[in-house]
Amino acid sequence: DALAGALADEVAVLYVSPLKALANDIRLNLEEPLAGVREEAQAAEVELAAIRAGLRTGDTPSGERGAMLRRPPHILVTTPESLFILLTSPRFREKLAAVRYVIVDELHAVAGNKRGAHLALTLERLERMVLRNGMPRPVRIGLSATLNPIATLAEFLAGTEPCPDRERRPRPVEIVRADTVKR
Repeated sequence: DALAGALADEVAVLYVSPLKALANDIRLNLEEPLAGVREEAQAAEVELAAIRAGLRTGDTPSGERGAMLRRPPHILVTTPESLFILLTSPRFREKLAAVRYVIVDELHAVAGNKRGAHLALTLERLERMVLRNGMPRPVRIGLSATLNPIATLAEFLAGTEPCPDRERRPRPVEIVRADTVKR
């Protein structure tokens, strides 16, 4: 979409971090790489639409919230609680209706507790809304330095599908480990 020269005013990537300070670091760390992408595109004479990143937590001032409503970021960094609030907001919900990727950082910090159960329900609500909008199921990506047992946590993030016999089956997952070989 960015190569076409225009991006829709909607959130395409949702980055959920349970830690506000970490979410702020991620947002700041996005600015420089995005600037690098723009510079490389310009050097290659490729017209690339600007990719916006934004941070939304409970501490976000109302002026920034309003600006985000008028022109939402393409990459939204938020907390589990703020995501829940955004999904219940009729005015912002439509900005999330085309989310393609959901990245959950520090997955080990939320799995197995009330906050994680709440996030799991919120992700299911988001997914159903995106699917009702005719978009493909958002890809869920979990990040953590201490995921153990990794298969159980991957299944937690992926969720389950209802079956005709009223049972539920785990959604398929793909596990990518970066901790096996360090260079």
